[in-house]
Amino acid sequence: MSKCKPVSTPVALGEKLSSINEHDRIDEKEYRSLVGCLLYLTATRPDILYVVSLLLRFMHCCNVAHFKTAKRVLRYVKGTLGHGVKFERAKELKLVGYSDSDWAGSVDDMKSTSGYFFTLGLGVFSWSSKKQQTVAQSTAEAEYIAAAGAVNQAIWLRKLLEDLNARQAKATEIKVDNQSAVAIAKNPVFHGKTKHFM
Repeated sequence: MSKCKPVSTPVALGEKLSSINEHDRIDEKEYRSLVGCLLYLTATRPDILYVVSLLLRFMHCCNVAHFKTAKRVLRYVKGTLGHGVKFERAKELKLVGYSDSDWAGSVDDMKSTSGYFFTLGLGVFSWSSKKQQTVAQSTAEAEYIAAAGAVNQAIWLRKLLEDLNARQAKATEIKVDNQSAVAIAKNPVFHGKTKHFM
C-alpha cells in the first residue's frame, strides 16, 4: 500500500455495503486488523469516521467488497496526510454543532446513520457516527433523530465547558441541512407524520 494511488474521497460515491454474500469471503483476521488500525486513526481523523463505522458492521461477515473499501480508506489517508485535528487561536470560543444523516443507508436493515461534530473556536473536537436504533420513515425523521443526538451531546459539552471555566454565554447552534427537520424542531406540533418519533 505504500506505493498505492491516492483517492480524493474515503468511500466511493453511492457505495452500499451489505452483509449478504455476493462476493467471496476473506480472512477475517486480516480484515479485522486493518479496520482496527483505521478505527485508531479516527481519534484524529473525523473525516474517515463514517466509512470506518460502516466497515465495523461487517467484522463477522467480511468479504472482498468490504476489504476493497477498507483499502480505499488507506488510499484516501495516503493522499490526505496533512489532514487532521488542528487547533488555532480564536477570538471567541463559541460551541457550534453540525448534524447529518443518511436516510436508510444500511442495505441490510434500512436504518439510517447519524453523524455530528462540534467546533470550539476554530477546531473540531467532538464527533460521532452511529447507526440509528429505529428505522426512519422519512429523511426529516432521520435528520431530526440525528439532530436530537447532537443536542444531547451539546448539553453534555456545555456542562463540561462550564466546569472548565469556559461557560457558553449564548445558546449552542446546531446546524442541520434538512428544512423539514428544522421546522419540526422549531415548532414541535404533533400530527400524523411526526407523532411516532416526537
